[in-house]
Amino acid sequence: MPLILELLSSIILMSMDLLSVKSSLAKAVKGIREKVHVATKFGIRFEDGSRGICGEPAYVRACCEASLKRLDIDCIDLYYVHRIDTQLPIEVMMGELKKLVEEGKIKYIGLSEACASTIRRAHAVHPIIAVQMEWSLWTRDLEEEVVPTCRELGIGIVPYSPLERGFFSAGQS
Repeated sequence: MPLILELLSSIILMSMDLLSVKSSLAKAVKGIREKVHVATKFGIRFEDGSRGICGEPAYVRACCEASLKRLDIDCIDLYYVHRIDTQLPIEVMMGELKKLVEEGKIKYIGLSEACASTIRRAHAVHPIIAVQMEWSLWTRDLEEEVVPTCRELGIGIVPYSPLERGFFSAGQS
């Protein structure tokens, strides 16, 4: 096993549909799948040169099947909704995700960029394990409703951009 994989207790991948990254991950975890955790996202669709958000059940299932194939795995550990489709009741999308859990294709469900009421409605259909939100010194609005809701429901929060998109690190020039 490569040294880098020995040093990591888990590998977490969060991407939309980055084919080459997912294909590389598939090669990296071959033979050590039981030692790594894989997370990925779905929900942003690119069609005819434009970007859209889609939570339609058929699209949810197609994305899951495609990710499983590209990653060459039987089950995704954490499957995130990348963005909430506001044209569709969250319960409809969650119903399909619940079926994927029951079929053993995903273990856990996560949401990204969801408000407290959406988190509650989604969690009522099937337990949500993680909510990913921007949370930093400058972006703290989730502390009013989302954090208390997640605490009450036992949902973990995965912050992104905690160093304000590189402002507090050497990342921005």
